[in-house]
Amino acid sequence: MELILIRHGLPLQVETKDGTPADPPLSEVGHQQAQRMAKWLEGEHIDHLYSSPMQRAVQTAAPLAALKGLEPVLREGVAEYDRQADHYIPVEDLKKSDYDRWLRIMSGKNVDINFPKFCVEVVTTLNEIIDSHRGKTVAVTCHGGVVNAWTAHVMGMEPRMFFNPNYTSISRYMGASSGERSIITLNEHTHLQGLGSNLG
Repeated sequence: MELILIRHGLPLQVETKDGTPADPPLSEVGHQQAQRMAKWLEGEHIDHLYSSPMQRAVQTAAPLAALKGLEPVLREGVAEYDRQADHYIPVEDLKKSDYDRWLRIMSGKNVDINFPKFCVEVVTTLNEIIDSHRGKTVAVTCHGGVVNAWTAHVMGMEPRMFFNPNYTSISRYMGASSGERSIITLNEHTHLQGLGSNLG
């Protein structure tokens, strides 16, 4: 089967005042990116659509769901590693404002995050999705951390962040019934051309 992981579009920067988890919606640019992504995939056959329950992923799935006539199935196991944080800063902004924290996240040394545990959740969830849809094509709107976790797993790497997927980028994988996993493409983002510099 073919597994398509789609990173969410550009969200708003959010910080809650009461310490509750930040769950930002897409920005205007993020909605445009999601529309572009859906149009890019319009001619491809997709059997099932899954999404992280976080707003930015659900809103990214919406135009694709409308074009394909699919109802996204929400899975907590593909939510982002910082789902409980009281703020959200796009990673490229974090790199500019707090380089040390960005570096800790990218190296897997952020003490605020149990990244290996997060990766186990991601891998377990995506393997369940693969096993449930043999011979099908399944798209999942998710997050940069999810794409990193799954890609590292498929490549046999230690669990860590090692690249920054573009917003609404498309990464494709094959999942064999024998258990073999392989990469077809990573970080496709041709559909974002012309949207300016807010590509992530």
